[in-house]
Amino acid sequence: MSDTPSPDGRPDPEALLRAAAQEGRGRLKVFLGAAPGVGKTYEMLSEGAARKRAGVDVVIGIVETHGRTETEALLHGHEILPRRQIPYQGRMLDELDIDAIRARAPQLVLVDELAHSNAPGSRHDKRYQDVEELLAAGIDVYSTVNIQHLESLNDVVASFTKVRVRETLPDRVLENAEIEVVDIPPDELIERLKEGKVYVPEEASRALGHFFSKSNLSALRELALRRAAQAVDAQMLDYLRAHALAGNWAVGERLVVAVSELPGAPELVRAAKRTADALRAPWTAVHIETPRATRFSDAENGRVAATLHLATQLGGQVASVPAESVLEGLKCFTSEARATQLIVGKSLRSRWFELLHGSVVDRLVRETPGVAVHVLPMAESAPRAAGAAPRRAGRGWGKPAGYGVALGLVLLVTLLGVSILTAGNITNIGLLYLLPVMVAATRYGVRTGVVTGLVSSLAYNFFFIPPTRTFTIQDPQNIITVLVLLTVAVVSSQLAARVRDQAMLAQRSAAQNSSLTGFARQLTGVSERDALGQLLCAEVGRLVDADAVLLLPVDGTLELSAAVPPENRLEMIEQAAARWAFEHNVPAGRGSDTLTASEWLFHPLAAGGRVLGVMGLARSDAGTPIRSDQLPLLLSLLDQASLALERIAFEAEMATVTQLKERDRLRAALLSSVSHDLRTPLTTILGMLAEMRPASDEQAGQLTAARGEAERLRRFVANLLDMVRIESGALRQAVEPVDLADAVAAAVHDLRRTLEGHAIQLDISPELPFVTVDPQLFHHCLINLLENAAKYGDPESPILVAARRLPDALTLSVLDEGPGLPAGEEARIFETFARIEGSDRKGGTGLGLAIVKGFAEAMGLSVSAANRSDRRGAVFTLHIPASHLKKGVAGE
Repeated sequence: MSDTPSPDGRPDPEALLRAAAQEGRGRLKVFLGAAPGVGKTYEMLSEGAARKRAGVDVVIGIVETHGRTETEALLHGHEILPRRQIPYQGRMLDELDIDAIRARAPQLVLVDELAHSNAPGSRHDKRYQDVEELLAAGIDVYSTVNIQHLESLNDVVASFTKVRVRETLPDRVLENAEIEVVDIPPDELIERLKEGKVYVPEEASRALGHFFSKSNLSALRELALRRAAQAVDAQMLDYLRAHALAGNWAVGERLVVAVSELPGAPELVRAAKRTADALRAPWTAVHIETPRATRFSDAENGRVAATLHLATQLGGQVASVPAESVLEGLKCFTSEARATQLIVGKSLRSRWFELLHGSVVDRLVRETPGVAVHVLPMAESAPRAAGAAPRRAGRGWGKPAGYGVALGLVLLVTLLGVSILTAGNITNIGLLYLLPVMVAATRYGVRTGVVTGLVSSLAYNFFFIPPTRTFTIQDPQNIITVLVLLTVAVVSSQLAARVRDQAMLAQRSAAQNSSLTGFARQLTGVSERDALGQLLCAEVGRLVDADAVLLLPVDGTLELSAAVPPENRLEMIEQAAARWAFEHNVPAGRGSDTLTASEWLFHPLAAGGRVLGVMGLARSDAGTPIRSDQLPLLLSLLDQASLALERIAFEAEMATVTQLKERDRLRAALLSSVSHDLRTPLTTILGMLAEMRPASDEQAGQLTAARGEAERLRRFVANLLDMVRIESGALRQAVEPVDLADAVAAAVHDLRRTLEGHAIQLDISPELPFVTVDPQLFHHCLINLLENAAKYGDPESPILVAARRLPDALTLSVLDEGPGLPAGEEARIFETFARIEGSDRKGGTGLGLAIVKGFAEAMGLSVSAANRSDRRGAVFTLHIPASHLKKGVAGE
């Protein structure tokens, strides 16, 4: 595991680096609430005042009181820095002035609403980015946020409140922040709403019926408390790792389940999942790789791999840890993971076995204080299927070749001893026999070493202890020598074999780390999707010894992007499994729980909350599963592959965005240039046409036609200029009350030549209220809607302009009796230069309706298009919200 303390008690380097990175930075404290109105801003101001009384230099950067009297009273006595004003669509918006705060350089600044989105034109898009800049400058910050604004909880909150929060905050912002939960019971918050202390009465009534129901508030409250506990737990663990402190120190539960090759392991994993769900705790399934694991049969390796795969499907993490023994591995892992609960299985062992080998469960209970050990019974072995190959007995006793080499070494040492003995009486020849024991134990295992030690003792007795050529020992001192030699040989073989096992485990771990490092290094050098796909298939297939394919989405369908070997193709069942894995973000195919008839196992490649592709794996021997020790490596490889795919996707999107920005810039420059160059000659032409007097009726008709076309061209140029103004954000508004009937009459008057031949029907009640809009922009909207109706409506049919009062809005609709709109094109018709293919609505520049949409949104209105329900034709509707209705005017 990463981010854990070293087994020898040294501080974790990554935790130390994170702690060092905080040096010189300001500290962030977040007042976290379950919902608006719980008192976050009030609590922040109260604590800021307390810090100010304690001698801390405190200023207010930005605070939103929302008209609450109690909160506004706390502003007195604080230094309030001026806000920065940013022009946007004819209005001035107030935002946090970062430069003013940095120039003032206080010790502490109060910044409300951490998840707030800044106005366009600000230095940063989000207020939390402003706060991060202040923290980097060494200034402490107090801020507020509601739980529904956290990015990771956005979907969860929307699932039960039915309200999707648009302003979100990355969870990483809270990682190093001090969190204070501002909490009040739901009943008390509802009472505050009814008293008008949170919203005005009308808004409070709507809120009580939707977002602020008691069930929603209770759920939000639980989320806030739980998220705060998780943050405290994570910060505490980081501190413990940075200072190498022992112990669990658990604020929340952390659960580990030990899995083995025995058939009852899946039941342990399912029990761990149920326990973790009940405790709402993270959990990990761990397999301890001991030297005995190298002697597992294929069936046992398959069971371990299947169990770890089950854990990933149930939402747990998996780990495969090399260790000398299961006991030592579990003790080390639970200590590093700071686990509070451990689930293990107890096999059905005989009394004799436990006397010889001891009980791992009993020792775990004794040697893991502070960890609750749950012991579940499990079977010792699974019944062997008919026709299955039996496990080779004596497999653990080593290979015959090893014994042959060991006996050959004993023979060589004996010959060497005889040669030395001829030179004189040397009493320590027996030490030479330790050499074959060490070699046999190191190369072939402890049992081969023990047997070699026994044979060495017999050879030393037979050839060098009087009487020679017999196994009789006359001198008691020689008996002690033989026994000591045998004991030393056994102990040496044990130690040598242990060193060998540790070296093998370290070599395996180093090989996996080297594979991951090399894989990551290769991924960073690839910038094209096709090359990345081939690299992924080649490397993943090589590292897990399997054929590999990569499928990526193209125009809504999964297509084979790369394959190793290249001739690999997928049948219908494999394609269905790949599609299932892609759509549901879960593995499918052989070895999973879905579409197991497939010969391939498909893993989704997901990053950033979306599935980017699917990796398929298949062994040449379809019945051989991926080994248990390879499963964590495979999951790490797939995670890196997902990140590489996401990186390339982002690079492609950025290139596309850059092209679009450049295209829009050139288009805006062209529109501005053309429209300005046309205005001067048009003005001259219109002036000359106005001064000309016709000499005949024919000339009068020609002049009228010329004036009409010149006026139409002037409106077209005006549309070009308006579009440039919309896209550049240079609109200026002068809002005032406007009477709808007068506004429609003015627009009809300006279009009298265009509307010639069309009857205009008005259905606007004189009792309707005035609307507060910009008269000029609203006039342009009406002109373009009426001109559109005249252009596409039946020339012999009337154009109807109708206004309707709704409970929370007012609508103004323009209805024609033309060909109508194609199904599904109602929204696209408002796009710039949109041309509807396959429609009777031909001609035009595609600017008029785009200008209507741009002007309407600039004034806070909205526009929609649909087909008429009573007859053939289209209807375009301006939606004017209640906030834009002038109260106390006309019928109000």
